[in-house]
Amino acid sequence: MKSFFNSEQGKLDILRLYDEKLKELNTDFECIQVQTSFGKTNIIATGDASNPPMIIIHGSNGCAPIALETYPNLSKSFRVFAVDVIAQPNKSAETRPSMKDDAYGKWMNEVIDQLNITDVTLAGFSFGGLIILKTLENDESKIKEVFLSAPAYIVNGNPLKALFKIFIPMRRYMWSGNPKFVEAFLKEVFTDRDEFAIKYLSKVFLHFKMDFTPVPIIDTKKAKLIKTPLTLIAAKEDAMFPGEKMIKRASKIFPSLKKHALLENSKHVQSKEDNANIERIILEGLK
Repeated sequence: MKSFFNSEQGKLDILRLYDEKLKELNTDFECIQVQTSFGKTNIIATGDASNPPMIIIHGSNGCAPIALETYPNLSKSFRVFAVDVIAQPNKSAETRPSMKDDAYGKWMNEVIDQLNITDVTLAGFSFGGLIILKTLENDESKIKEVFLSAPAYIVNGNPLKALFKIFIPMRRYMWSGNPKFVEAFLKEVFTDRDEFAIKYLSKVFLHFKMDFTPVPIIDTKKAKLIKTPLTLIAAKEDAMFPGEKMIKRASKIFPSLKKHALLENSKHVQSKEDNANIERIILEGLK
């Protein structure tokens, strides 16, 4: 199978940054690899094994160490499994499921089965939110509750704005290698400047074949079938998945929507302060 990495050196550069971030977290962890019908899935586990299980899922072009850094305190109350999403620039298999069906959900349920856990709490950001909703569509029997932060798959933003403000700067960097275009992308997507994101995405945009398939939105009939309690945290200034629009639709289509919150000053990628608030929402919501 042809690799999504453009070169072996590019892959090594990206995984070196992965390992640097994991080491920087300065926490005890266990590396776990499970086999699924989609290939190998790499997982970073942390927290007491006797604690209830939680799976956290990073966004597009991300990796498990970023998810662990985003929500560092969850492992005090949970056995946290940070999953490297397949077909992303990390250590899991280079198998890209379709977003048009529930394949991502099938994959995640296979991961849950391989970990031999039940009553699982799922927390995901952006593309991780799409994966969580696909998981519920596929089989929600082992899921206790979910928390979605600026998730994909509920609404999409203005396509012209996304094209000019987000995708064209990304493409111009891929063509030119000029770092000013990475900065322009990050300024539109990130609430706060993130030095690691600059280094990591600069490598990913140049050395990894990203999925530019348009992100679908969940069918109302499928949403109404979901019984698992949902908490939704949306970002008001999110150009990709606008927060107010998201909450309005989610309130109509999800009968199991337990709570929603709007981050007033947040772009798509939240600030450290807002991530800390999201952690509190998760921990308080599960009491």
